Amino acid sequence: MATTAGAPPTAMDEKARRTRDLLASFYNTDPAAAGAVPASPARPSPAASSVSPLESINSASFKPDVYMDVLVQQSNLEGLLQGHVKMAAEIKNLDTDLQMLVYENYNKFISATDTIKRMKTNIVGMETNMEQLLGKITSVQSRSDTVNTSLFNKRENIEKLHRTRNLLRKVQFIYDLPTRLNKCIKAEAYADAVKFFTGAKPIFEAYGDSSFQDCKKASEEAMDIVIQHLQAKLYSDSEPIEARAEAVVLLKQLNFPVDNLKSSLLEKLEDCLLNFQNKPTNASIGDISKTFCAYLIIFPDSERRLIELAHALFTNRYETVRETLKERIPSTDLLAILRGLWEDATAIDEVIPEAALPAFSLETTRDIIKQHIATAFLHLQTEISDVLVRTHSTSNEKLEESQLQTAMEKSKIKVSQGCIDLLQEFHHLIDGDTELIVKLKDLIIDWVQEGFQDFFQKLDGHFHLLSGRSKSFSQESNSIDSVQIDKIPTVLVLMLAQLCVFIEQTTIPKVTEDLAASFSGGGARSYEYGPPFVPGEICRLYRSSGEKFLHHYINMKTQKISKLLNKRFSTPVWIKHKEPREVNMFVDLLLLEFNGVVSEVKQILPGLIRRHRHSDSTGSTTSSRSNPMREDMLNRSNTNRTRSQFLENHLAKLFEQKMEIFTKVEYTQESVISAVLKLCLKSLQEFVRLQTFNRSGFQQIQLDMEFLKSSLKEFIDDEAAISFLLKEVNNAAHERCLDPIPLEAPILDKLINAKLAKIKEQGPNV
Repeated sequence: MATTAGAPPTAMDEKARRTRDLLASFYNTDPAAAGAVPASPARPSPAASSVSPLESINSASFKPDVYMDVLVQQSNLEGLLQGHVKMAAEIKNLDTDLQMLVYENYNKFISATDTIKRMKTNIVGMETNMEQLLGKITSVQSRSDTVNTSLFNKRENIEKLHRTRNLLRKVQFIYDLPTRLNKCIKAEAYADAVKFFTGAKPIFEAYGDSSFQDCKKASEEAMDIVIQHLQAKLYSDSEPIEARAEAVVLLKQLNFPVDNLKSSLLEKLEDCLLNFQNKPTNASIGDISKTFCAYLIIFPDSERRLIELAHALFTNRYETVRETLKERIPSTDLLAILRGLWEDATAIDEVIPEAALPAFSLETTRDIIKQHIATAFLHLQTEISDVLVRTHSTSNEKLEESQLQTAMEKSKIKVSQGCIDLLQEFHHLIDGDTELIVKLKDLIIDWVQEGFQDFFQKLDGHFHLLSGRSKSFSQESNSIDSVQIDKIPTVLVLMLAQLCVFIEQTTIPKVTEDLAASFSGGGARSYEYGPPFVPGEICRLYRSSGEKFLHHYINMKTQKISKLLNKRFSTPVWIKHKEPREVNMFVDLLLLEFNGVVSEVKQILPGLIRRHRHSDSTGSTTSSRSNPMREDMLNRSNTNRTRSQFLENHLAKLFEQKMEIFTKVEYTQESVISAVLKLCLKSLQEFVRLQTFNRSGFQQIQLDMEFLKSSLKEFIDDEAAISFLLKEVNNAAHERCLDPIPLEAPILDKLINAKLAKIKEQGPNV
């Protein structure tokens, strides 16, 4: 009744508990409370000792004094007043509940008393009636015994005559059996014929060799005809399967061996299934299902063989679908085929559930859809490769201005539109609410995402194969097989670089967006493998590959031009060179190669914007001609002046600011062209350092570099770096010259102007 200082129970729970306690105390359902001896004060029971005094108010060991002492110690005046009001209300409620219990039990006692009184009233007089009934039953029994005794002899005669009559009927049936069997044969009532013969068979076995010999012989001849007709019906394709099943049942009743029949019929069924596989229009799966059902009825022990046939049927049909996957088919057509096979497997499963065809069909469908997705990605990779290879095949010919640009656009469209088309195709695989799609939807979503991840990785590897380089190719390594360079078109490598940028910046974000919109969910694969599609990883992969291809293109172009330069400088004997008359022919070839680079880069990379960023390469850009002091020194012809000039060049290098020549290559026309030119001029400088020049050879190098300086302005974006490198080539020739006396400025200008005039006369094609 009292509550502790803790959280009190709710009012309803407290009332229910007290009601149960009241009922238990009223009906004395607690044996411990009714018959147990109270524990002695000297040795209290464990239960009493473990219960708090405030909680023991409803127990048998309740002590009012202890309860009051504890309550006064633990509660203040306000708490005591609240406890008083609460206990008064509880006492009132208990009195009311007790009164209601008394009233309810009182009404039950009154009702029971009334029922007992009515039973006493109804039982009065029943004993007399029972005695009268017993007397009448005894009288009927005695009269029945009298009648049975008087009719006993007559009953035995009647039963004997009845048995004789039945025997005569059986004898008559035996004599009439051949006639009956012939009538059944004419009416094709073979079931009745078998019924009649099996009924007479026990008599033939007992008396067939004596009294009924002729009847037995005639009946057996008739049954031979019946057996022949039943066999013919069994092997007839025109007969319905139900009639053929009935024929087998009748043959079994005649003890005819049907094992050979079972083997031949199962072989026939196998041929039928093979024909259904080759020409499914000749029969339906419903007919095959009925056939299986009939065979189970005819041959109950053939279930295992039927399961093997069913598995063989669907295995061959699914193999046919796999063969069609070698040629790309639309997802809608594939899904229709698989849905039809699923429905057929479900229909057969209703007849042979032990074959577990739906599970087999689901597993095989999973493999086929996964193969279809992988095949679609493989076809797309092949199509992209074909577009690039067609560019490869025509790159050896002279292409028009717009052909490379057109090929680049086709490659971009093939990649972007191909991915979008694949997403639309795959969306048909999960578009629907059929049972098959619902079971495989999460797996298909994971396969599509995994497929795009694997596709982009394999496409990157294929790009490296087309470029003639392995994945482990180092950007810093400039050594590559010269034969390989000749076989691989440099423009293809540049296209691959630009295509990697397009995939990273355009295709992958678009694919990611479409996957999130149409192929969200999944989660069938284990989380330990991570997400199936990681766009950040693919973007990093193509960013790295694009940079590698771009550097590879620059290296290939540089090495091709370096071959030309090496041949130019290794062939003549520079120490015996004649006085220069005009710009050397190798300069024309060098400019022609530069024109080829510009043509390729202009069609593939974005915008050729001439900015002339002199700030890209800091430092002194003063050439040997623009320095008055150096020009004055170069014009002197004695040895002292030459030595002073050599010393001045080295001193000038010490005070020049360091120039950053090889900056980061970007995906722009000007950046790539500048990089190629810088590397070529750097190679030219190294080739010059390997030679020894006389005065005429040095003057030839001076003339060629001055002409290049004016001619390369239309190619370069960083004029300062190019001028610096040309000056370095001239200085290298100066250092390697035995008599480094340069051409005078008027002569130099005259030869250059003559070359420019000659080029102008030859036309714009040069």
